[in-house]
Amino acid sequence: MSHAADVRAHVPIATGRSATGIPTARLAVWWVLASEIVIFGGLIGSYVMLRLHHPHWAEEASHTNTVAGAFNTFVLLTSSLAAVLAHQAAEARNGPRAARFLGLTILGGLVFLMVKSFEWSNEIAHGFTIFRDVFWSYYYVTCGLHGLHVIVGMVIMGIVAADARRGRNLHRVELIGIYWHFVDAVWIFLFPLFYIAK
Repeated sequence: MSHAADVRAHVPIATGRSATGIPTARLAVWWVLASEIVIFGGLIGSYVMLRLHHPHWAEEASHTNTVAGAFNTFVLLTSSLAAVLAHQAAEARNGPRAARFLGLTILGGLVFLMVKSFEWSNEIAHGFTIFRDVFWSYYYVTCGLHGLHVIVGMVIMGIVAADARRGRNLHRVELIGIYWHFVDAVWIFLFPLFYIAK
């Protein structure tokens, strides 16, 4: 049996079969992300509409840590680059290399969460809690939901990396990469809305 045939033999039918020309697993990821766009789109859209009618939110936003937000933006963008390199390694059938890059992506997520924890601890200590103003309610709920997605991505990525290290299920590296790029894209919207527009 050829190498390509052997690889196909280890790919589940539900993953490889497709009536659309798009691999089923990739299509499933896009469907999940479509539902996530609805959730984040609703939060961001309602936030923007309310902010236009509450000028004092600019004063509240001035208390967010722009430096920390900018650093976290850099961290997530760098982690996305690592996810791209992991996908390239997986395409080249180099599982251990793909796993290493996924490890770097996970490290980026961990740094992001550590900075966010420092940020929130400092803000809460100064009285900027979720109940202070509707602005802070949006800030904590939206950024908290995003942080939860970062955690979920890190956990799944760890599972994918463990498989990739053994040369198994390398097609999943692309799938978790798509999810991670979505998480980064959401942050690209959140950063200017909560940290820059003051």
